[in-house]
Amino acid sequence: MQSNQTFLRILTTLFFSGYSPIAPGTAGTAVAALFYVLFLGWVESFSHVDWLLVLLFASVVAIYTSHIMSREWGKDPGCIVIDEGVGFLFTVALLPVGLTTAVAGFFVFRALDIFKPPPARQLEVLPGGWGIVADDIVAGIYSNIILRICWYGSSHTGFFLYLQNQMNQLMES
Repeated sequence: MQSNQTFLRILTTLFFSGYSPIAPGTAGTAVAALFYVLFLGWVESFSHVDWLLVLLFASVVAIYTSHIMSREWGKDPGCIVIDEGVGFLFTVALLPVGLTTAVAGFFVFRALDIFKPPPARQLEVLPGGWGIVADDIVAGIYSNIILRICWYGSSHTGFFLYLQNQMNQLMES
């Protein structure tokens, strides 16, 4: 039983980043972004169905584990940051894979997760894990839409493409 509880703590705090004394949500998002960058080669091969399965699986796990741990820690405690990880996945899903997407996604998602545009804030009243995770999914979907608009707009100016090329060169060296 103790090892199960430890595993749940590791998962819901995204490897203990949720215990950060300053901005635990930002720390949790940074961990999710780091994993995204570490597994870029694998993420590049994701099909639409793969992304759908990843988002569904991550959402179910986050809702379930957040619900269990919130019974111990209280309603939506700051140390539960698995919801930020799921929100970040929704942010970068089906976008061009790369460091630029990770960095832009990190900042856009954090801004929207903090600001909580409707209906994100309203979803926080849902019971248990649903209320913890749903607002981050909405922030992630909004972030994804904003990044899509930016990518589309940059296809005419080349700004994001330039940034992505610069970051890729940086990663290779």
